[in-house]
Amino acid sequence: MRCALYVRVSTVDQHSENQLIELHRYAEARVWTAVDYVDHGITGTKDSRPALDRLVKDAKRRKFAVLVAWKLDRLGRNLKHLITLLDDLQALGIAFVSLGEGIDATTPAGKLQMHILGAIAEFEPGRIVERVRAGLARAKAHGTRLGRRAYAITPAQFAAVDHLSLRDAATSLGVSRSVVHRWRLSRKPLNPGSEMATNSSAMSPVAA
Repeated sequence: MRCALYVRVSTVDQHSENQLIELHRYAEARVWTAVDYVDHGITGTKDSRPALDRLVKDAKRRKFAVLVAWKLDRLGRNLKHLITLLDDLQALGIAFVSLGEGIDATTPAGKLQMHILGAIAEFEPGRIVERVRAGLARAKAHGTRLGRRAYAITPAQFAAVDHLSLRDAATSLGVSRSVVHRWRLSRKPLNPGSEMATNSSAMSPVAA
C-alpha cells in the first residue's frame, strides 16, 4: 500500500531529516511504500504550501491510501483547517496517521479520536462567539460606547468643502461619502413648488 509522508519545517535553517527518519521507519514497519511531501521554510499560518497543495492534488488522484504526519501541528494551520483537510481526505477514502499524538485512523480507536477532534473544532467557534458577546455586554455595562464613532465635523468644515465633489469632500474631511451626502441633503431648501402646493391644499376647503 502507498502512503504519503508529510513534513513541514518553519525555517530554511531547520532540517526535515529527523521527521523523515521516523516517518520512513514507521512506513517500513507497516510495509507501506512511502512518498515524501516536504515543505521547507513554511510557517504554520501560511494559506498556501507547495508540498501540501501537491499532496491534496495527488490524494484526489488516489495516488496513496494513507497520509502519515509527524505531528498534527505540522499539517494544519489551525484546528479548523486540520479537521477540514482530514474530512476531505476521509471522503476520498484516505486514512490518517499522526505519530506524535499516536493517532491511527486506520483503526477503530483512531477513527474515534478523529471524531473527538471534529467535535472540538465545532465547539471552539461557539465559545469564541460567547466570549465576544460577553465582552461587548461588559463594555456596555461600563458605559463604553459601542458601534461607529461619532463624527466631530463642524458646519464650517462642511461648508468649506461645498465646492468639491462628493468623493473629494469626503476624502478631505476623512469621512464616508454618505456622511457628506446626508449633510448636503439636510441643507437643501424645500422645493418652492411643492411648498406652495402644500400650502394651497392646506387652505382649500374640505369637501363634505
